[in-house]
Amino acid sequence: MSFASFTRRAGLVGTAIALLGLSACGGGDDTKAGGTPSKITFSILSAEGQASAGPLWQPLLDDMSKAIGVEVEPFFGSNYTVLVEAMRGNQTQVAWFSAKPAVEAIDRADAEVIARTVNKEGLDSYRSTLIVKTGSGITLDQVLACGKRFDFGIGDAQSTSGTLAPMAFLFNPRGIVPAQCFATVRSANHQANAFAVATGVVDVATSNTVNTVFLTRQNPAIAAQITEIWQSPPIPESGILVRSDLDPAIKEKIRSFFLTYGQGEGVEAERQRRVLAGLEYSQFRSADDSYLNPIREMVADQQLQEARAKNDTAAVTAAEAELQRLRALREVQP
Repeated sequence: MSFASFTRRAGLVGTAIALLGLSACGGGDDTKAGGTPSKITFSILSAEGQASAGPLWQPLLDDMSKAIGVEVEPFFGSNYTVLVEAMRGNQTQVAWFSAKPAVEAIDRADAEVIARTVNKEGLDSYRSTLIVKTGSGITLDQVLACGKRFDFGIGDAQSTSGTLAPMAFLFNPRGIVPAQCFATVRSANHQANAFAVATGVVDVATSNTVNTVFLTRQNPAIAAQITEIWQSPPIPESGILVRSDLDPAIKEKIRSFFLTYGQGEGVEAERQRRVLAGLEYSQFRSADDSYLNPIREMVADQQLQEARAKNDTAAVTAAEAELQRLRALREVQP
């Protein structure tokens, strides 16, 4: 199955159900006099839904609501397609996205970046990984030898670390097509793939270093059953995005909230830092859409590989031109 095939199949039923539910709730349609929204809906990716992510995010959303003077409610989705489509339909106005769906939201959902996340170690990047069951003896060389020997778990089609990065950094340079390499290929989120590896449902799967941290904290027994056999180069961390057409005054309040949250001294700043620590963050750093150019470069590389496989000369030319443009930008950026 190609990268594009994963994209077409990802989340269609979930998207329809989730968006129907959001539409019934009104989403971003409620406004105060003068165009100021009376409610902001903030979308959050969570494989296990509100039960696991809610307690971590709710304190921050409560603080955001107080800071901007508008009620903020969460929308938890289990796949990226649902969340991008929700923002595209203006059913959500603010979102926490990893890098690849952030690009999708900018291109398709009238979104813009206002901040990027920084982890507790001060890094604004993370890494994609390949994981196997501890003690299985499976090595990276064995995985790359293909031969349809192993069952493989890949990520959500829109996942930066679950699909895009392993394709761009590991499989594409070696001419490996997962559907031709492995005995079976199944697409799931990071948590599901981790459990599948730990319980022997699949032999090897994609994951990332952030998921490893959360799994170690929330389910150490499962984490102990997982071993990393590969890490990618650094990938830009997740970002906070808003719809471009959001009321400018509210947009600036949201931007200020994130960029100052957990900063400074005093009891309140310390409390906010504890909230951030629960999310494995230390701060939100100012950013614009350009921080996602490395992701666009990986996307263009994937498009080039697919165009070559189809012998589509026009698509090859377009992808090569986009790669050249992005690489030129990288050369002049500090």
